[in-house]
Amino acid sequence: MTKVDEQRVCIKFCVRLCKTGTETFEMFKQAFGDSCMSRRRTLEWFGRFKNGRTSTANDDRSGRPSTETIPSKVAHVRAAVNRDRRRTVHDLSAEVGIGYGSCQRILTEQLNMHRIATKFVPRVLTQDQKDSRVAICQDLKETVINDPTLLLNVITGDESIVYTYDPESKLQSSQWKSPGSPRPKKTRTQKSKLKKMLICFFDQQGIVHREFVPPGMTVNADFYCDILRRLRENVRRKRPQKGKTRTSLSTTTMFQLTGPLKFRNFWPRTICQWSPSPILTRSGPL
Repeated sequence: MTKVDEQRVCIKFCVRLCKTGTETFEMFKQAFGDSCMSRRRTLEWFGRFKNGRTSTANDDRSGRPSTETIPSKVAHVRAAVNRDRRRTVHDLSAEVGIGYGSCQRILTEQLNMHRIATKFVPRVLTQDQKDSRVAICQDLKETVINDPTLLLNVITGDESIVYTYDPESKLQSSQWKSPGSPRPKKTRTQKSKLKKMLICFFDQQGIVHREFVPPGMTVNADFYCDILRRLRENVRRKRPQKGKTRTSLSTTTMFQLTGPLKFRNFWPRTICQWSPSPILTRSGPL
């Protein structure tokens, strides 16, 4: 028997002794202390027993039946989710005919499901592209094993959008302060609207060639051929040792725009390979 049931039995006993509700509550405070029922609850049960009530148990409560999580409902929710996994809990509960909370418990507790956002990827690869990527990666792995100095001769090309200025982040502008010093303040700034495209080629020693795309210039095969010409001259001037050995060029956009034929015009004896990921092309002496 719980403490609440004990106190209700005591209230019933006080009613039989013809005690008043106030007298009963005062005796309860002396007997039970802090765990005593409230005055309102004590008087409420006192009136019930005085009016002829005999049971000390709680009354039956009307509510939604506990049949919402039966196997048939769970199977119905599972089938509805499998038909369309973007359905919300409101839609599922309305279709199945159960409450929002019950539907959510079925999804999280019984079906062990949780809602996640779609992952964004650069592109969705086909099976042929995946197989090609695996074959190229295996070939490059064997090449690096057979030629440990391959990565020393790699020149990587990349394109990036740069702004005229970038505002400091909140972390970058943080500084140490003593308890008595005021907190520093700064105005909120936005990124510059002026931006340019930077094309950069670099190796382990540093930048080999970089240039900004002129405003209004269309980046096409002819433009990249001019970049390849200037890159070749800079490699001969800044990396003369690479001009005498087999040099590897890692890039994606350039090879897509120029194609293998134009690419070989500037990098002779090149073994061109295509992959959905950044590619590595082998070339001979410049």
